[in-house]
Amino acid sequence: MDTLTQSHLVTLRHLLAYRLRDLKAELDADADEMAAVEAALHRLDANQYGDCMECGEPMGLQRLLVQPAAARCAACQSVFELGGQRTGAR
Repeated sequence: MDTLTQSHLVTLRHLLAYRLRDLKAELDADADEMAAVEAALHRLDANQYGDCMECGEPMGLQRLLVQPAAARCAACQSVFELGGQRTGAR
């Protein structure tokens, strides 16, 4: 195989490896979203939907319209994303 073809194959291998990583990340994100939606449906069936799982306060319609599978109010979600913990959790 000539040098130019080998060079192209190396480039294509890198592109394919990058795409594979991207697809795996999408699958992981989709699986996480599916789990969040299933959990929201479970909370709905258990009459716990719309209340923050951390502080217990109602999340508000706007939050739920933007993120229907949200489990935490915006304030508690911010703390959670920063790695903190709230006291008074359910």
